[in-house]
Amino acid sequence: MITEKDVLGALSRVIEPELHKDLVTLNMIKDLKIEDNRVAFAIELTTPACPLKDVMERAARAELAKVPGIGVINVSFTSNVVANARMRSALNLPIKNIIAVASGKGGVGKSTIAVNLAITLGQMGARVGLLDNDVYGPNVPLMVGLPAAEMLPNGQSMPSVEQKGGKLIPHEKYGIRIFSIGFIYPAEAPLVWRGPMLHSAIRQFLQDVAWGDLDYLIIDMPPGTGDSQLSLAQVAAGVMGVIVTQPQLVAMSDALKGLAAFEQLKIPIIGVIENMGPYTDAHTGQKVALFGEGGGQKLAAMKNTPFLGSVPLNPQVRAGGDSGRPIVVADPDSDAAKAIKTIAMQVAARVSVLNLTNTDGIIPISIIG
Repeated sequence: MITEKDVLGALSRVIEPELHKDLVTLNMIKDLKIEDNRVAFAIELTTPACPLKDVMERAARAELAKVPGIGVINVSFTSNVVANARMRSALNLPIKNIIAVASGKGGVGKSTIAVNLAITLGQMGARVGLLDNDVYGPNVPLMVGLPAAEMLPNGQSMPSVEQKGGKLIPHEKYGIRIFSIGFIYPAEAPLVWRGPMLHSAIRQFLQDVAWGDLDYLIIDMPPGTGDSQLSLAQVAAGVMGVIVTQPQLVAMSDALKGLAAFEQLKIPIIGVIENMGPYTDAHTGQKVALFGEGGGQKLAAMKNTPFLGSVPLNPQVRAGGDSGRPIVVADPDSDAAKAIKTIAMQVAARVSVLNLTNTDGIIPISIIG
């Protein structure tokens, strides 16, 4: 007869590739059932977007195969996204992780990355929100095909969102919840705000929007390294950052400032994403590096932070944003969409590692359980 001790003993030799602890110690083995020599169990992942679950399954099967008399092995997966323990309790929000997508300049496709990243995480089974925090140039409503606020003939604005119980109700589309200041203020109404107003707006975007339970809130940050970044760090302790750059050296130098700003504000860096990277010409089969090559990797290496991947330059990415159908929805089999999916898995995995590892590299088991 196969015993629970036999099974757990074998699985204790299976190491989670990124947390570097075994599955049993990490309390990742759930619903273990043993019937005669047949074994069934679930591996509870720290994110549904885990990029290495196949590696863990193969390792688990290999170790269990060494148990004398073992029969059929059924492995399934569940997920429980770990909440950031540093998130400021004063906000009293049921949001597990906040990810700020930023750059040191405009024009690098930061909003495109934020939108596609959020949708991809949602497609993988996570509960995701997307906050357009670029108060001076909110692009998210257009990029996801949602109505923006309208300017009435009398000069007043007609918001495109509802309010219930003192909370603004985010739109839902492509499986995620979305809010933008563009839902409140029309595009033709310029916002001339100083720092304190930005600080108040960010707090309201977090507290006064009915986000509900979220695994990830993706925040599309405005360009630069100014008041919005500072306010977010003050309002939402525990926020993590992603830096978007183009391959060219000029863009990389600006992105370096954005990354340095996160470091100065003690915002953990998830990694660097390169947008508009080299692509393969469909007619010649040759690689084309219109904006250069390797800038994202160089930036990541300079700051000793992970390089999460490069999204190839593709006209469909721009067209998808203009039409309200982002590339991961409009053409999920394209090279760009596949690259974004890989990057999303890297982002989710990195968030789990940052949440479960303190500065000494020790995983606090009490958080996992």
